[in-house]
Amino acid sequence: MSEKNIVENLQSYGLKKVLAYLDADPDNNIPKILDWVEKFDRDGVVAKQMNTVKKVLTDKDSNWYKLVKSLYTDIDDNVRKKLFENFLINATIIGGKRQMKAREENNCNIPWAILMDPTSACNLHCTGCWAADYGKKMNMDFDTLDSIISQGKKLGTFMYIYSGGEPLVRKDDIIKLCEKHDDCAFLAFTNATLIDEEFADEMLRVGNFVPAISVEGFEEETDFRRGEGTYKAVIKAMKILKARKLPFGISCCYTRKNTDVIGSEAYIDDMIAKGAKFAWFFTYMPVGNDAVPELLVTAEQRKYMYKQIREFRKTKPIFTMDFWNDGEYVKGCIAGGRNYLHINANGDIEPCAFIHYSDTNIHENTLLQAYKNPLFMQYKQNQPFNNNHLRPCPLLDNPGRLTKMVENSGAKSTDMQNPEDVHELSAKCYDASVNWAPVADELWEKSHGNSDSDSSCSAK
Repeated sequence: MSEKNIVENLQSYGLKKVLAYLDADPDNNIPKILDWVEKFDRDGVVAKQMNTVKKVLTDKDSNWYKLVKSLYTDIDDNVRKKLFENFLINATIIGGKRQMKAREENNCNIPWAILMDPTSACNLHCTGCWAADYGKKMNMDFDTLDSIISQGKKLGTFMYIYSGGEPLVRKDDIIKLCEKHDDCAFLAFTNATLIDEEFADEMLRVGNFVPAISVEGFEEETDFRRGEGTYKAVIKAMKILKARKLPFGISCCYTRKNTDVIGSEAYIDDMIAKGAKFAWFFTYMPVGNDAVPELLVTAEQRKYMYKQIREFRKTKPIFTMDFWNDGEYVKGCIAGGRNYLHINANGDIEPCAFIHYSDTNIHENTLLQAYKNPLFMQYKQNQPFNNNHLRPCPLLDNPGRLTKMVENSGAKSTDMQNPEDVHELSAKCYDASVNWAPVADELWEKSHGNSDSDSSCSAK
């Protein structure tokens, strides 16, 4: 065993002891644990996050404290311990140090998380879904998925997220991967219609798998995009998970049709009552042959979500994240391996789940080679794409930035059925970008003073 592994094992052992100490009396021990983590983090991997966490968890009446406490009352003890260990210790602290070292040694982006599609197959056909354009016959076999995870861990990536298609079409392999890589945290974006009691029992057994259930609002909004009866199937799945004290969250795509519901207090309260511990928000992207550009939100709707989610963070016991409007907190776009990347069911390594262009395939190259290849290096050299981090995306918010990177890298469309020209894709987002720019600049200036943002829109 190498000296590095010995040190990491000792650190992991110490952290496990700390988590056991926390379990004994969370009310009194949470402040002590935070002090300990701060002292342990000599390299400053989580220093900024810890300052924020300490502020919100010192007030026992705060919504954040209530959320943390609910992880002890609502979640199975063994599942909580496993996820805390894999997420906090492996993915964040130990993994964070490996990532920093790998970035320095290789001069490229190394992601915190890898999003990958076990299959392109799905049991639903949602309106405007880009995944449908991949076709339904593509799959990455178990050995390929296993290899991705093994390669990723060596570079410090211990967080793996499944999408698709519907990833739970591959239930058996997902559970086997949870067993084999029991030091990793796994999450899946799922329509939840395939979650039954048998699968929930398997989740309880392995302890390191969490579903993020796709839901578009209440019954009317969800069934509008996902088909009649989907909402009832989702609620049934939530009841199964809650009864077994299994953690889950929701994944919400806000469109021009459902933003007023998705962003409402009534909706978020209902999801909390049903047991959701986190909510990930995405704005609709008109990607692929079946895209419906009319579903793109207006600038005012996006501003509404910006304000609502920030308000929820002050008042609601649920962790919320908006992958566009929260660019403010992560210095812009996190794709291209900066924090995450996407591997589709054909093995194409893409910079983002919404950017279907690639110059590398996992069946032909390693992860590290992909990170060093032209497309990902284009991302590294160009991030952030705007000094106003409320305009983070090279496609939706900064027309022309994605087209240049694709052209400079020689990347090709990964859509197997209907390859999409990057100029045509960018054109679908142009009006939304132009309309959002002055709104985003106004919000940014209020929060940060003179924005110095790049308000120009390049040629499509």
